[in-house]
Amino acid sequence: MSIRIVFMGSPDFSLPGLSALAKSHQVVGVVTQPDRSSGRGRELKAPPVKTLALALNIPIMQPEKLRTPEAMSQLQAWNPDLLVVAAFGQILKKDVLELPRYGCINVHASLLPRWRGAAPVNAAILAGDEEMGITIMQMDVGLDTGPMLAKKSIRLMPNDTTGSVLGALSTLGADLLLETLPEYLAGNLKPVPQPAEGATYAPMLKKEDGLLDFTRPAIELERRVRAMNPWPGAWFEWNGNPLKVAKASVVSGGEGLVSGSRFTVEGRPAVMCADGALVLDEVQPSGKKIMSGKAFLSGARDWETAA
Repeated sequence: MSIRIVFMGSPDFSLPGLSALAKSHQVVGVVTQPDRSSGRGRELKAPPVKTLALALNIPIMQPEKLRTPEAMSQLQAWNPDLLVVAAFGQILKKDVLELPRYGCINVHASLLPRWRGAAPVNAAILAGDEEMGITIMQMDVGLDTGPMLAKKSIRLMPNDTTGSVLGALSTLGADLLLETLPEYLAGNLKPVPQPAEGATYAPMLKKEDGLLDFTRPAIELERRVRAMNPWPGAWFEWNGNPLKVAKASVVSGGEGLVSGSRFTVEGRPAVMCADGALVLDEVQPSGKKIMSGKAFLSGARDWETAA
């Protein structure tokens, strides 16, 4: 079936979906976020989806808000039969949802109704979930509350980070999207309403969500290190500057030390937590590159000082 599709997405997670659709369907337009200032030089950086759309010669729109008359006019001019969303970053209003004859579907990176919202993978790792997945859903005016068309899950591994899980889910989502579309367009899929039981919400992250509070259990902080990788990064203040923690592990020991006390474990820096210690396997001091904990200690002579 030949249909006109408009794709909405912005980050790396969206790329496999757009690439797969462009190979097998007619993508008449792409909507993505505006270019944003990035890095120390604050230079404008295009979202990954824009770069791919340019390479595929697909028309692009980058509205600050999709509800503006100019954005709506462009959407109407594209005259889509279907709108596909994968991590776009804006909530769609009713007039957008009702524009395509086949409606709007979303490739969401969680097993709905668990972890609706902007940061489902981060939330799943923080909570210690054992599985994660993709849900293909019909969109409604709520936040990830629409009926479900298909699901597929993966196991979360002990060393998984948000970055590694999103990479796996982006490919899984593209594959599931292509599997689901033919049956959906043919009217053979019956959407399943989301159950109210088990619904949870994963809000958008802020930089301060990466702060490590050593009065918390060590296992919780180890999860936070993985959940905040790659953004915003886990960190704590040391010698007046933020010290980022790229990789950590949990060990027993440090009995008698108060939370926040610093010591070493087998030549690696460690910090006492509420129960057990967090070993800093990889860190990034302010203004430097990521290094091993052992390399960091070689230049941190005053590390073993009680907090």
